[in-house]
Amino acid sequence: MASQTMARKLWEHPNPEGTMMWAFSQSLNRKHSMKLKTFWDLHHYSLTNRSQFWAEVFEAANFIHEGNYTSVVDESATIDTVPQWFPGVALNFAENMLFSRGGPSDARDSRSTVLKEDAKVAVTEVREGNSAVRNVTYGELRAQAARLASAMQARGITKGDRVVVVAANSLETLLVWLASAWLGAIFSSSSTDMGVKGILQRAVQVNPKLLFMDDAALYNDKVVDLREKMTEIVNGLSDCTNFAGVVSIRRFEQARDISQVPRAETWDNFLAAAGPKTSPPKFVRIAFHEPFLVCYSSGTTGTPKAIVHSIGGVMINYFKEGRLHEGLGSDSVTLQYTTTGWIMYLANVAVLLFGGRTVMYDGSPFQPDAGILVRILAEQKVTKLGISPRWMFEVAKSGKAPRDMADLSSLRTVTSTGMVLSDQLFNWFYDTGFPAHVHLANMSGGTDIAGCFGLMNPLTPVYVGGTQGPSLGIHVAIYDSLLPSSGPGKEVPHGTPGELVAAAPFPNIPCAFWGDKQPTATPGSKYHSAYFERYNNVWAQGDFCAIHPVTGNISFLGRADGVLNPSGVRFGSAEIYSVIERHFVDRVQDSLCVGQRRPHDDDEAVMLFLLMKPGRTFDRKLVAEIRDAIKRDLSKRHVPKYIFETKAIPTTINLKKVELPVKQIVSGHTIKASGTLANPESLGYYYQFAKVEELVGPKEKL
Repeated sequence: MASQTMARKLWEHPNPEGTMMWAFSQSLNRKHSMKLKTFWDLHHYSLTNRSQFWAEVFEAANFIHEGNYTSVVDESATIDTVPQWFPGVALNFAENMLFSRGGPSDARDSRSTVLKEDAKVAVTEVREGNSAVRNVTYGELRAQAARLASAMQARGITKGDRVVVVAANSLETLLVWLASAWLGAIFSSSSTDMGVKGILQRAVQVNPKLLFMDDAALYNDKVVDLREKMTEIVNGLSDCTNFAGVVSIRRFEQARDISQVPRAETWDNFLAAAGPKTSPPKFVRIAFHEPFLVCYSSGTTGTPKAIVHSIGGVMINYFKEGRLHEGLGSDSVTLQYTTTGWIMYLANVAVLLFGGRTVMYDGSPFQPDAGILVRILAEQKVTKLGISPRWMFEVAKSGKAPRDMADLSSLRTVTSTGMVLSDQLFNWFYDTGFPAHVHLANMSGGTDIAGCFGLMNPLTPVYVGGTQGPSLGIHVAIYDSLLPSSGPGKEVPHGTPGELVAAAPFPNIPCAFWGDKQPTATPGSKYHSAYFERYNNVWAQGDFCAIHPVTGNISFLGRADGVLNPSGVRFGSAEIYSVIERHFVDRVQDSLCVGQRRPHDDDEAVMLFLLMKPGRTFDRKLVAEIRDAIKRDLSKRHVPKYIFETKAIPTTINLKKVELPVKQIVSGHTIKASGTLANPESLGYYYQFAKVEELVGPKEKL
């Protein structure tokens, strides 16, 4: 990171004083006699007046709830004690998704359909290639969620029960979440393209009462029959003491025959349990700190962590991010490309909290061509697109410019997450790709906090590289990554890379890990080991980052456990990828950079693997060019010791390449492939490099 160089400015808001974030800051000025003028003023206030800030966010959110809080949080508590927030408040996720609260003077538990009128479209479901479109109004969504909740109640679902979904980004998946939350049950989802092993690694942990699963799937113009997978999953849940059976969701016009699937029934048969003309169940409001959602870590090297999120933490953070940072509202139309097995599924549907509309896309974003999502953006008048750098890279590589393909005048924001967004894609976005008015919002956070550490804001410009800055209310700091674990951390100056930490409590950290044998906040628990073992009294996220000393942008350089460290020089793999994308995109399709340090090695060796484009040749000339480019753009100490060709790069089913399994393999370890990998067989190729000195011929060191 060229930390002392001022980055290129790409965008700034044409009317920052017309934004929700500005209005919120000015309301604070009036109430508390302050003089907040900038984003950084507001962020500083959110850290130094923690309880007051979060109380103001809660009031602005205007959630339907019951109860009163006497304090927001114990201000003396450190983050590693996992303090409870807003004790005394209880709410329901489904109630707030389906209804609005009345005005500020109305009772806190009053329900209204203002901004969510019966005839207003809430959900637009779009099948791959725009081949089928289904619109569902708020009135229809309320009625269908109520009927499913009634059926669940009739089948014995109560507060705290776990309901698992293995299904597409569809209306039915959303209905299962709403119906589960309606009754105070805990929801968890996986995508249908995940392997059976990966699904069971997740589902078995939470011992679900019900499983809902699609009977078929469509991806890349191929229909996949899921009944065999359904059978394997049901059999794999046989030892779960709570498990009552699977409900098969009809994914296409004709339902599949599930008579051979054990403990299975159809969606229609399950709904019949609600009985005719039954009144909807009462919304079960649960305490702010209680669980309502289980998500999972990637599990690329072992059993995924079952991360339990509290209802209040998720809801208040999404209001802060969605309304204040992103400016979402009742006129917003969002399309978040995601599977149901990723935390971005929350961003996919939660716009309903504000009375907006979600466009759910199910299928390949490149079928029939790379422009399909762009055409849907125009047709549906989408205001916010959520996408990955991988999609932008593929569109850019295709030579297509979205702004030339369709009318994108409605589009206000494009968010990018899932992996590092290269400087080249920042420039492509504004120079070639999208209209100049669109706010490119690079962000990073993740499953662990169901939110972001770094993200967009409307009050500062967008510069090339990193996220615009930290999230309000989160004390982001960069600590010295060379310090030993289980000791006090030390913050490094801006511009110096290190490990990203959160130095003070915030409400959307997980409330627990499911099945943790030790109390959540105690040393020895899985939770404590995951986040609080690295440094005393702070949350360590595991990201290797740097804060720009001029712009305040947070650059995410890679995972801290994958930091490259040859001869004590620490840098992130993203810096190497940036050079490859900048100079060799015409020949190299993708790359993977990892460190190798076997038990007998005195130092770490950097290995760079190149996946060549079809028809392009890997040879010594290319290797020499890459070494020269890395030396020129970064330094000679960044140059990999080894550069090899590879035939495949391991990725998750969300197309996020994974480094850690390869790092462990080339360092001499044998690992079990995770069910989250889209191509687990690709790992086998890398075992030979654990004995790199023995490689000769075409695989020799270049």
